[in-house]
Amino acid sequence: MAVLLCLVLLCVAGCGAGGASTEEYAGIVYKPQYASAFEITGAEGAGSTMVSVADPWQGARGVRARLLVLRGDEQAPRGFDGQVMRGDARRIVAMSSTHVAMLDALGALDRVVGVSGRRFISNKRLEAMGGSVVDVGAEGNVDYERLVAAEPDLVLLYGVNGASVMEGKLKELGIPFMYVGEYLEESPLGKAEWIVALAEVTGLRDKGLQVFSGIPGRYNKLKERVASHTVSRPSVLLNTPYGGNWFMPSSRNYMCRLIEDAGGVNVYDRDTDNTSEVVSMEEAFLLGSKADKWLNTGMASSMAEVLEMAPKMAELPCFKAGEVYNNNRLVTEAGGNDFYESGIVCPDVVLRDIVKILHPELVEEDFVYYHRLR
Repeated sequence: MAVLLCLVLLCVAGCGAGGASTEEYAGIVYKPQYASAFEITGAEGAGSTMVSVADPWQGARGVRARLLVLRGDEQAPRGFDGQVMRGDARRIVAMSSTHVAMLDALGALDRVVGVSGRRFISNKRLEAMGGSVVDVGAEGNVDYERLVAAEPDLVLLYGVNGASVMEGKLKELGIPFMYVGEYLEESPLGKAEWIVALAEVTGLRDKGLQVFSGIPGRYNKLKERVASHTVSRPSVLLNTPYGGNWFMPSSRNYMCRLIEDAGGVNVYDRDTDNTSEVVSMEEAFLLGSKADKWLNTGMASSMAEVLEMAPKMAELPCFKAGEVYNNNRLVTEAGGNDFYESGIVCPDVVLRDIVKILHPELVEEDFVYYHRLR
């Protein structure tokens, strides 16, 4: 009888060791309006929340990465196999410059203690933070001693064609991580909405909602103005050859969405499921011959540099007319481009730049990310 009683007590103690079941974390705390790859959920009566990221890298199918942020003395759900972080993230290693931009937008840049590729990051405030922010190296060549010495509460990861190679080591070290998949979003506003996910894990939910709430209003107001004040839709050629190939983005691509919202049309109008398709130089020339404007010319900062990459393109009408623009107005000495950093959290400003290119009569402000090549 005594043995049975002990077993019962052990069972009760074991059953009470965990918190609510994982299934109970189904209450919607935040469901994105524009982003497609994350949501924030919670359990009734619990202060802890779960950030779930769906298919966090290109080609993932049915993969779900979850981070549970435990608050107070609450415990992780029984059987939970995702990442667990106790308390809000106050010391963060950011493996992408876009993570830095989001945290800066939240007023939480001082929480960054480590980055990857510091010389490629455009943020001047981060640069001024000096030795308080270490460079932990690039994925595949991470200095884990530096990373551990930074004592992060959380590492922000991204996956390209598969899971981050850092996963295993971070699990071994007991350092929580979260995937940030903004680069997979097709919608410019969807990319920016990831600010809310980072706000949740830093305990700044209200600030995140406030910061993001103004972005769609500004973006859509300009989009509607373009739609109501323009008749013509200039055609746009994107990109330059890379390694002898020309990559044309799908009509679902982020840049194509921006061009459409800015009152333009992409000369390459195929839907290839948000991936780029390689076309021959001959086809690129034929497409370019129909273009009124040429945008995103790689690393080129002058017309001469464009011709070094694609000499034949000198024959294009848009080139002859000088209608060639690039998004590298703000770059670091190492070549880091702020368009792909702060531009992600300022899609309304990026849209304004492109409207200024396509319909200059509608925008008085100077370019921020783009410039006309000379």
